[in-house]
Amino acid sequence: MEKVWLKSYPPGVPEEIDIDAYRSVTDVFEQAIKRFGESPCFSNLGTTLSYNDMDRYTDQLASYLQSLPGLDKGDRIAVMMPNVLQNPIAIFAILRAGFTVVNTNPLYTPRELEHQLSDSGAKGIIVMENFCHTLDEVIGNTPIQHVITTQLGDMLQFPKSLIVNLVVKYVKKMVPKFSLPQAITFKQALQRGSGQHHQAVPCSHDDLAFLQYTGGTTGVAKGAMLSHGNMIANMQQASSWLSNSVKEGEEVIITALPLYHIFSLTANCLTFMKVGALNYLITNPRDMPGFVKELQGLRFTAITGVNTLFNGLMNTPGFEEIDFSNLKLSLGGGMAVQQPVAERWKKLTGAPLLEAYGLTETSPAVCINPLTLMEYNGSIGLPVPSTEVSVQDDDGNLLPQGETGELCVRGPQVMQGYWQRPEETAKVLSDDGWLKTGDVAQMDELGFFRIVDRLKDMILVSGFNVYPNEIEAVIAGHEGVLEVGVIGEPDQESGEIVKAVVVKKDPALDEASIVAHCRDNLTGYKVPKIIEFRDELPKTNVGKILRRELR
Repeated sequence: MEKVWLKSYPPGVPEEIDIDAYRSVTDVFEQAIKRFGESPCFSNLGTTLSYNDMDRYTDQLASYLQSLPGLDKGDRIAVMMPNVLQNPIAIFAILRAGFTVVNTNPLYTPRELEHQLSDSGAKGIIVMENFCHTLDEVIGNTPIQHVITTQLGDMLQFPKSLIVNLVVKYVKKMVPKFSLPQAITFKQALQRGSGQHHQAVPCSHDDLAFLQYTGGTTGVAKGAMLSHGNMIANMQQASSWLSNSVKEGEEVIITALPLYHIFSLTANCLTFMKVGALNYLITNPRDMPGFVKELQGLRFTAITGVNTLFNGLMNTPGFEEIDFSNLKLSLGGGMAVQQPVAERWKKLTGAPLLEAYGLTETSPAVCINPLTLMEYNGSIGLPVPSTEVSVQDDDGNLLPQGETGELCVRGPQVMQGYWQRPEETAKVLSDDGWLKTGDVAQMDELGFFRIVDRLKDMILVSGFNVYPNEIEAVIAGHEGVLEVGVIGEPDQESGEIVKAVVVKKDPALDEASIVAHCRDNLTGYKVPKIIEFRDELPKTNVGKILRRELR
């Protein structure tokens, strides 16, 4: 592969990966079962499934799915649930049956759900009862033919499974009324599939494994076509990066981000499964006190998350009682890791909080910081093996080191395109394979890349480019600030002015204190002209701050 940039990989990390080591994602899963058998694979709410358990349950569900009428190889089946044991069972069963997984956010509105199910052409859905009322509203307008419903406690041990399901439904009343007469339950599906083994379905690298929906860089949610080859490539790339730090069959990773998000899906569920790790699934990470309580009883070696999740954990009582003695990998992605958060995490846990970078369209990993890095460096790291990363101008010309432009990526993890959207695909994928990320970046003299901001979030103040990430990082460094989001507001004189929306940690915090702090750290035109205090910031389900809603 032609090297566009000089890259200095960490010791022991190869420049190229072997994508032909596995035939499909199913092959990766089945090889892990053979190697790690009775080792714990997934754990949730006090119940742990071994690799052999996962083999048995996914075999049963795959067998049932293959018995359904009207389903052919490659057909799409949606999965709509939080992080519970049924989720990875559903994912691997769908893949083993030869179908394509459509990961679906359980908090979708009826409009969003109808769009995704219709756009993907999904013929089946595996959905938690808590969200069946949404499906009930729109199912008549979608191609869905088969529905499997599950309850929160279905895979827990008896009697806990019964108690959890009763409490969720009748005490907490978390299951709104719905009517889906064609549905069968998850347990029924497993039982009906238990009489015979599923038929193995040969899949090539070109077959679709996941239709992963994203807003992307433009417009309505689109399905990024991620093939078995894309996913194998990214698993191999991430595995090679981790190889010097990870001990096969011994790792315990905290999976708090939902598995329907590409970061958690590839980094936690797939990559750590490949090396025989235990994925500890957190069902509701927004319940920070409950999350901290769960962590207090675990000795984990790795955790992934977004900046707001790490920040939230550290500001929750009981965090200091967590045992961090085994922790060796804390990985932040999905949004910029802020220096104050990273420095405090290192101080409290003893482990550095490393930043990685990726996109749904790249399966997702593009760059990761070396695991040997002990201090925050403000970069997204170096390109993973077999990956070219460049900074380009608006005309697609490569820009030299130190110059700012759009980050572009080329490698085996780059999607096949957007599902049934050739025009949208053409906007982001060039004929020579470069994917335009929509992120503004620059590369330093050591080959490390830094994200400046999203192109669409840039603020233009009197002709000067202002990037919200920089201002947010400065304001987050104020000891009285819990969270901050920065946006541009229209202004007759300067075109736009900077507005900061702040959540207080210190109730006495005022506007003057923030402005003074910004003036000490920022050039005049970057200092916010408007400061608004709120009780909370709008976020995505994984905790990423939604600037568009702040506007």
